[in-house]
Amino acid sequence: MKKQKAFIFKCSSCGHEEPKWLGRCPECGEWNTLAETPVAGRGTAKEAAGRTIPQSMPLASVDPLEGSRISSGIRELDRVLGGGVMKHSAVLVGGEPGIGKSTLLLQTAAAAETRGRILYVSGEESAGQIRMRADRLGIKEKAEKIEILCSGNLEDIQTIIEAVKPVLIMVDSAQTLYSLEAGLTPGTLNQMKFCTWELISWVKEHDAALFLTAHVTKDGMISGPKSLEHMVDTVLYFEQNDRAAGPGGQDCRFLRGTKNRFGSVDETGIFTMGEKGLTAVDDPSSLFLVTREGELPPGVVTAAVAEGTRTLLVEIQALTVPAKGSISRVFSDRIDSARVSRVAAAIEKHLGLRLSDQDLYINVAGGMRITDVGVDLALACALYSARTGIPCPAKTAICGELSLAGEVRSLRRLAGRIKAALGLGFEKFLGPLPETARDSREVSPPSEKSGVPEARSGEKNNYLPAKDLKSAIKAIYK
Repeated sequence: MKKQKAFIFKCSSCGHEEPKWLGRCPECGEWNTLAETPVAGRGTAKEAAGRTIPQSMPLASVDPLEGSRISSGIRELDRVLGGGVMKHSAVLVGGEPGIGKSTLLLQTAAAAETRGRILYVSGEESAGQIRMRADRLGIKEKAEKIEILCSGNLEDIQTIIEAVKPVLIMVDSAQTLYSLEAGLTPGTLNQMKFCTWELISWVKEHDAALFLTAHVTKDGMISGPKSLEHMVDTVLYFEQNDRAAGPGGQDCRFLRGTKNRFGSVDETGIFTMGEKGLTAVDDPSSLFLVTREGELPPGVVTAAVAEGTRTLLVEIQALTVPAKGSISRVFSDRIDSARVSRVAAAIEKHLGLRLSDQDLYINVAGGMRITDVGVDLALACALYSARTGIPCPAKTAICGELSLAGEVRSLRRLAGRIKAALGLGFEKFLGPLPETARDSREVSPPSEKSGVPEARSGEKNNYLPAKDLKSAIKAIYK
């Protein structure tokens, strides 16, 4: 007798499988979602014998050009990706609605330095809406190499991919993908994992790369299964702050990497959003500085922080007010509140300045989120200034890591921070003690003739070294 085809019952909501039909899914609790589905991958022994057996290869025989990169045509995106789009890789871009994820993908599709075809798949917009955005962004002349597919059906996407053979695949978004093999409802956990894996498998086998956008939850995390971030090679997050203003008062957008198998996650891409879409900021060194005349108000200092390979000068603002309750609170959204509490405790211990009865408010001008440990000393000086009412001297930049013992520790790329500050017109620089004689030469101000660091020269040296927190406060507030 002919062998009957095997069937299982799969939940269309969560993808749970049962050998027989049930009225309610035991996994997600939904009613009447179990549908009869043929079992895939169960062939006869004869069919298995005809299958191609995979073969391994020596590592030395692999062509190094298979790991080459494609320039996206956008400098800030290439910076965050580690030098360009790596072939055979998948990139996941997450962000809040309306932050510019679709705009970034469309501009990348138009600016990518490749002669191959680019497939833009949209499950959220129609072809007419995409064309209107392209005309507004001014990429109409570069749109000849872009193919548009407005569908979220995985089978349709795979058919077009096999016909077009694109070099770049842009999918907007991962939550709109669905396949009949994984159920009927788009956006479920099983749908996202299944469809994303099918697309990633295709680019791994071909000379192509994949970009996917994803929505985020109210906590700012990419919605859906966490395994989606493990499946891709790079995870990028788009951030926006309403207080951030770039040249001409335009909104600033920050692109950060939280995972990158082919580069660093320390880089930050800075864009401004305008009528022509996203524009890369060429020189963000002075983007986050507030122009003032005369002395600085109490609680305001300038910190030299390192973001990847760049040095940024940012303004740290601190405010202390008597606590309204028995416990002081910390309000800081751009610097980790635990770091603020740690620095405040060091001030109270080593300087004897009471902060435990104060509510602490910390802000970074321009809305830049700072994770560099070099902001510790500047944060301590800002809190000291806000609590005592003594303003920090103008044209002074500060950096240094602060330990719990009150010591000011050395930092990486100290010479680059000093050079960036002096290049923007700062006259004094407060930082850690140089560890060696070579470091002493590096932290000296540049020569007026050559513009390169020269040896220290006593009173003419504008660098203020600090061994600990107490000496730093004496040096800057003397």
